[in-house]
Amino acid sequence: MNSITTFDSTKESLLDLLKSIKEGKTQLPDFQRGWVWDDEHIKSLLASISLSYPIGAVMMLQTGNGEVRFKPRLVEGVTLQNPPEPERLILDGQQRLTSLFQSLFSGQPVVTRDSRGKEIKRWYYLDINKALDPTIDREEAIVSLPEDKKIRNFRGEIVEDYSTTEKECQAELLPLSLVFDFSALTNWQMRYFQVDAHAMQERVSKWNELLQQVIQRFQQYQVPLILLRKENPKEAVCQVFEKVNTGGVSLTAFELLTATYAADDFNLRKDWNSRIKRIRKFQVLESVENTDFLQTVTLLATYSRKKQNPDVAVSCKRKDVLRLPLSEYQTWAEVATQGFEKAAKFLYSQKIFSARDLPYRTQLVPLAAIFSVLGDLADNDGVRTKLAQWYWCGVLGELYGSAIETRFARDLQEVLAWIDGGETPSTVQEANFSSSRLLTLRKRISAAYKGISALLLRDGALDFRSGETIDLQMYFDERIDIHHIFPRAYCQEKGIDTRKCDCIVNKTPLSAKTNRMIGGKSPGAYLEKLQKTAGITEERMKEILNSHLINYEAMKLNDFETFFNLRYNALLDRIEKAMGKQINRDYPLDNPISFDDMEDDVESGEIEV
Repeated sequence: MNSITTFDSTKESLLDLLKSIKEGKTQLPDFQRGWVWDDEHIKSLLASISLSYPIGAVMMLQTGNGEVRFKPRLVEGVTLQNPPEPERLILDGQQRLTSLFQSLFSGQPVVTRDSRGKEIKRWYYLDINKALDPTIDREEAIVSLPEDKKIRNFRGEIVEDYSTTEKECQAELLPLSLVFDFSALTNWQMRYFQVDAHAMQERVSKWNELLQQVIQRFQQYQVPLILLRKENPKEAVCQVFEKVNTGGVSLTAFELLTATYAADDFNLRKDWNSRIKRIRKFQVLESVENTDFLQTVTLLATYSRKKQNPDVAVSCKRKDVLRLPLSEYQTWAEVATQGFEKAAKFLYSQKIFSARDLPYRTQLVPLAAIFSVLGDLADNDGVRTKLAQWYWCGVLGELYGSAIETRFARDLQEVLAWIDGGETPSTVQEANFSSSRLLTLRKRISAAYKGISALLLRDGALDFRSGETIDLQMYFDERIDIHHIFPRAYCQEKGIDTRKCDCIVNKTPLSAKTNRMIGGKSPGAYLEKLQKTAGITEERMKEILNSHLINYEAMKLNDFETFFNLRYNALLDRIEKAMGKQINRDYPLDNPISFDDMEDDVESGEIEV
């Protein structure tokens, strides 16, 4: 059985590596971040080379695979009027190779940073005497000088000047930029020997030792090299980069596609910036990321392919996003943008107004894709009813927390088929809500917690004080948020179980002003104040509270247990209505509610592409 090798592992001389960079045969993929190493890192790296210490392997990608095309760019410090097509791209080792090229091969001062992060330009030298002294650490022998090679004191006065070859030789500071320029190195050596006979004999001895102990170590240094073969698919290249990226900055599919499309002179970042301005005009979409958008576009592209060829899979997994051709992106990007805009309007109709209150950002991907395909059909009442049921099943069933790309693809196909008269989607069939979950929903990090609050608004919850329906304008003007019904201070005073007090059963959406009026008062007291201040009759107060599924009599009597049990069941009824199905009522009213063996609310994670 033949083994399949995806990479070659070898060594390459530092000289050949730097020549390859200078000639443009070795370049960077455009997704690589800019070079950021500081002065101290560079001196340490040069010291390691001078001692033949290992500096780690460099990883490169062989070019020539038509499906893995990235816009290349020259390594910082390389200047070529007509750069050639690179033979390989640096995936890992950019900072080391850039540091070595600029300091040893470019003939220009190195653009780096000082310890405060300020940009500076430096030349690097070897202090000959320190380099030959075995008692001195090699890093102390590596000297960096300003661009003009003059050292100044705090008043700006020149205290040391190494700006000519004569002054360098006098100070016995060898420019490291000469170690691979053999002609220039010989000339510098001759100038170094231009002293009296006794001193020359000493310098010849030093030079011979320096040549053997330091210079030849630079000239003969071998860099371990891992070369990924061009046959590797794009997603493999991306995954390898993430695992070996010593800079610690994660590479996203968006950045990789940006570099890929740039090879065809298409600026993905510019295109995305124009689209995100439209998308984020809707406050509920302010958290949408470029990877969400790419997943939506990929869903639409693969769905369109499947209609032409049933054997094609609808998918938006990372590998599918990375394989998205530019032509398909251009075909579906505007459609997807309009899908997000329509999705935002749908969310507003469900009384979800802000990104903070959005149950799942991830569910936006299939939602936008579905609206993209439906177009004007989505405006039909019967269609929107089904979309609402699917949406609330996903939220209240808490089905979009993790490992959800497969569900995205199923959602798009199954929801569209359902609207066309097909079977009920998996998301609707699989969704369930256990009644005991109400007792553990205590924090905004849960999708169901935010969902129940929005559901109350959707179904007509009125403001306690004004009696008005809470719409988009009022939501932001009055700063609607989820607040306690029986105030926490009152619950603590009366010894009411904190877990009951803080769960969603004892919370509802209220305006900031209403919540301030409530303060820590008992429900009976603050209802009396609200009715008196706002001129609300008892019958109207009952109607307002009923819109929040709150029993007026229990509130007037400060009867927490009656209030809690009645609202507990009423919320379950409302959840069943939204999901369009019966749920698991594992804590019925006639049994005492227990918190034994219940886990506290946990955050539902979301994946990244």
